[in-house]
Order: sequence, then structure tokens, then C-alpha cells
Amino acid sequence: MRFYHLIIIYLCSMNLDYLVREPENITPNTPILFMLHGYGSNEQDLFSFRETLPADWILVSFRAPGDTQFEGYSWFNIDFNNPEKFIDVDQANASLNAILENILKIINHYGLTESKTHLCGFSQGGILCYALALKHPELFSYVACLSSYPEQKILGDIVKDKKKLEKLRFFVSHGTDDAVIPLEWGRKAADLLYDLSCYFTFREYMSGHGVNQKNYIDLMDFFSK
Repeated sequence: MRFYHLIIIYLCSMNLDYLVREPENITPNTPILFMLHGYGSNEQDLFSFRETLPADWILVSFRAPGDTQFEGYSWFNIDFNNPEKFIDVDQANASLNAILENILKIINHYGLTESKTHLCGFSQGGILCYALALKHPELFSYVACLSSYPEQKILGDIVKDKKKLEKLRFFVSHGTDDAVIPLEWGRKAADLLYDLSCYFTFREYMSGHGVNQKNYIDLMDFFSK
């Protein structure tokens, strides 16, 4: 039986709200997983994974700061009609800075001096996970990027020192019929991570822009190792 507290914390300084699942016992070694949802979604989305993620982890699911139609949220504006300006780079960088600052605050709040910090992002959230992990590899361990791609416009100053990247573990997944982010974009991750000598698993699933059952099972297996 799992015991945990489910609470909502509001972080006003950077306007990032988030949901938290806390395990019964928290020590300096307690692992923590940060979740970043996709465009038009919210913090409840990836937080639905909590029942099958390790019960002794702290789970934090952020809400993006930008508003979209139909009461959703975004990390940055996107233009589906212009691949060359698909993302708003300034907004993306501002979100990266806000997420990083909040991650550090939360780690400090819980006193996680010896723990492992993980990331999981879908679509827009996955794009930001690539940038966070590759810019600050010393902070992270497991990184799951779902239905996303590495955006070069926000990867200009990534770390390329193989020694600093060696503890990162990536799980990358993409639907073969993704009509939002093309599979060929997603496959760029395999090339990038291979060139950086990172440890990664890249998997394609017969699905659209989402996570099907097999993808979900493989993702949970990745986080359980």
C-alpha cells in the first residue's frame, strides 16, 4: 500500500504553479522527478502517471506560465504555419530560466543534497527537457522526452564534455503517425545524443501525438531501473 501526501503549492515569484506528490519519508537521498506538460495542457496531465511511478519519489508537475485557448497553458508560443519560426525563442529561454530556478528552489526546500533529479517532458515540455539536461547535466540523471525533438535554437550553449554527460540517461519516444511534431524531427534526438556519446534509448510507437500503452509501459520501466 502506498502512503503519500498530495498537496498543491503555489510559487508566486516566477508564476509557476505546480502539483506535488510527497512520499511518507523524505531524506537527503530521496529522488525527485520534475514533469513538464505540452502545449495547451496543464500540470494535471503528466501527474496522472503518479500511480505507477516509484512510491518513494517526490513528484513535481509544473504548470507553464503562458495561457492558451480552452484554458490550457504553454511554455512558449508556437507557429504551426512557419517551421522556421516554430517556437518563440525568447519565451522558451525565459521558461528554461524559470524552470531551472524553481527546480533549484524545490531541491533546496526538501534538503535533497544527495538525491537524483529526473525530468519527464511531453511535446513542448520534452523540448525544454533536452535543453535543461544538456545545459546542466550535473543536475540531472534520468530524462524522458516524449513526442518532442531537440530544438537547436535553444541548444546553443549545451555541454559537450563527455565526462560531464556520462551520468545522464535518456528515454526518447515518438509516434510514427505524429501529425504535430513529425517523426523525422523526433529522430534528430538519436543523432544528437549519439554525437554527444550520451546513453539513450530511442523508441518509435504506432501512435499519433501521444503516449500509447506500450510507450507508457516502457516509460515506467525506464524510471523503475
